[in-house]
Amino acid sequence: MREIVYIQAGQCGNQIGAKFWEVISEEHGINCTGDYVGDSDLQLDKISVYFTESSFSKYVPRAILVDLEPGTMDSVRCGHIGHLFKPDNFIFGQWGVELVTTGLRATTQREQS
Repeated sequence: MREIVYIQAGQCGNQIGAKFWEVISEEHGINCTGDYVGDSDLQLDKISVYFTESSFSKYVPRAILVDLEPGTMDSVRCGHIGHLFKPDNFIFGQWGVELVTTGLRATTQREQS
């Protein structure tokens, strides 16, 4: 089975990514708090490609959100699906190489967990 770590970068990437997670969550029967509310076993088939199941039976997107400015991150966090994401996976407010290094470190940690 394959697992995908979805990296959203910049304002456009995060806006498109937020819509992507809305659609994927709906397709798999995941509500905005990460609970499975679907009605078909087919929805749970291959769900681990995009989501990690937490110890509390919540589904968390396998995603890293990166931006130089916090504004886009705030709109995602405060939006409809904001509670799906782990707070540690929002990376913002750093410049240049530091931002890239932090993003890669978060991706590696996400993949190893």
